[in-house]
Amino acid sequence: MNNFFAAPTDVWGDDAVKLTTVGLILVIAVIAVLLIASLLMRKTEKRTARITTKQLVCSAAAMALAIVTSMIKLFDLPMGGSVTLLSMLFIVLIGYWYGPKVGITAAVAYGLLQFVLEPIFYTIPQMLVDYPLAFGALGISGFFYKKKHGLILGYIAGVLGRYFFAFLSGLIFFGAYAADYNMSAPVYSLVYNGAYLLTEGGITLIIIAIPPVQNALARVKRMVLE
Repeated sequence: MNNFFAAPTDVWGDDAVKLTTVGLILVIAVIAVLLIASLLMRKTEKRTARITTKQLVCSAAAMALAIVTSMIKLFDLPMGGSVTLLSMLFIVLIGYWYGPKVGITAAVAYGLLQFVLEPIFYTIPQMLVDYPLAFGALGISGFFYKKKHGLILGYIAGVLGRYFFAFLSGLIFFGAYAADYNMSAPVYSLVYNGAYLLTEGGITLIIIAIPPVQNALARVKRMVLE
């Protein structure tokens, strides 16, 4: 079964595996289902509104920008994780525009898409925590989409949500590496994951707190909701 969906790779060590073509097709199919579900949820939330081409294009554009900016990295860590060009912001924006159901669904789909781009993992539980759950947490921003300063609050909540799942993954699946740095597993996971998530999060918060940027993002929200 491993050789059907995934095959061994030495990128992360002897126990790591990489998706085969069949495995990639399966993950892409799941992404398609999630995106369709996201659209149906949006329609259910507001029955008088139809899913417009503009809404489809805006959500797809946000995910595309997230993918592109995730490839522009300030630095990479050896076991995964990097500081990117504000890539998390674009996924947070979907929740900020359309609310938690669509935001979380789109964020989970984005997590699976990130997995497709680099389909290397140790175990299925580790993959689920690191990709759909961790990235999916960025959609928590949707719970703040009607609040004052909703984008800033939503971004903080989304990044902390992703940090929580990244911490769990580091503690459970990568804790053995802590001894190499003379740390306990919890401290190692907090430091390792904080090094890239909190760094990018802090940089992004500084940028989106600038009044002209806030005004521009507020205008974008009005445009995508028209």
